[in-house]
Amino acid sequence: MFSTIGYYICIPFAALLRLFYNLTSSYGLSLIFFTLVIKLVLLPFQMKSKKSMVRMNRMSGKMQEIQKKYANNQMKMNEEMQKFYAEEGINPMSGCLWSFIPMPILIALYYIIREPVVFFMNFGSRSANLEVLQKAKDVVSSLGLSWSMLNDAKDGAYAQIEIIQHISSNADNPIVRTFLAENPNWVNVDYHFLGMDLTTLPSSAFSALKSGMTPALIGIILIPILSGLLSFLLSKVSMAGSQNQGSAAASGKTMMLMMPLMSVYIAFIMPAALGVYWIAQSAFSIIQEAVLGRFYTRKIQEEEDARFEAREADRKRRQEEAKVLQEKQKQQAAQKKSLKEKRQEAQEAKMRAKKPSTTEAGRVGERPYARGRSYKADRYDTED
Repeated sequence: MFSTIGYYICIPFAALLRLFYNLTSSYGLSLIFFTLVIKLVLLPFQMKSKKSMVRMNRMSGKMQEIQKKYANNQMKMNEEMQKFYAEEGINPMSGCLWSFIPMPILIALYYIIREPVVFFMNFGSRSANLEVLQKAKDVVSSLGLSWSMLNDAKDGAYAQIEIIQHISSNADNPIVRTFLAENPNWVNVDYHFLGMDLTTLPSSAFSALKSGMTPALIGIILIPILSGLLSFLLSKVSMAGSQNQGSAAASGKTMMLMMPLMSVYIAFIMPAALGVYWIAQSAFSIIQEAVLGRFYTRKIQEEEDARFEAREADRKRRQEEAKVLQEKQKQQAAQKKSLKEKRQEAQEAKMRAKKPSTTEAGRVGERPYARGRSYKADRYDTED
């Protein structure tokens, strides 16, 4: 089941590689164009990832403040960090996720390179490919040739490459011509590129140096070294502008060393063709990281400036609204005071307009209540 799933995963990549090989007749150039197309297909996802990484680098100061503030409360710190990520539109996992994409492609490419009859050539189905492979084995056996075998009599890791090379070297043989005529999709793959045999393992090239040093052998040995250097440069470019501190910085430095070492090891123990892919992948990624880094740094700066200007404009608008409201309240207070004064004046005027009070009407001289209903002018007069 897993082999069937792996077959269908590899087929699209094999078809793309075969397309470029048919166009260029160069296995090395095919790998380079293959890598370029894969990078272009993944570019939209990697653009989103790069934008998130640049934003995280710019926000690292605020994240460190949150970490320090809630250093003794891990749960609260996680809540605040998640809230911060949501507000700023940051996905902390996006950068890591896409950095591992080249690895599955590398694995698929490894099987395409080591089993060209099953994956690279297209005879309709996996069973049809295996059937043609068996016919090719019969042809090679009839020529008195052999290929690498394991201890349990199974084919060696690169047996299919050897079979292709045997058939290609004996293309004029009548048996081989008949086989090729019956299987028109068969491709006598030429694995040479810049004088190097890309099926050679750099690990085995060192032992071949005993027989003499050639430019091809030196090139094969330099492939893993160059892949490591470019991988290291890619790590440097990717982490440019990072302001991580503490454990995050230590983790970044570890990754900066681990990825180049891993690329050197992979390119050293596997066919040189994989090293060419890794070199091309790193070279294109360096260009991509440099361009996207500058682009998103400028773009995010513009977005932050725009948000700052919007906040300032909103603050000024609220200040103006507050001033208008305050002025309106003052006017209303003044109007209320004026109205109160008018009412008071009107009341006083009304009071003044009333009839004289009993006090005034009954006044006689200095006596305010001198007169009344029982008043008699001679009440207090005495007889002489």
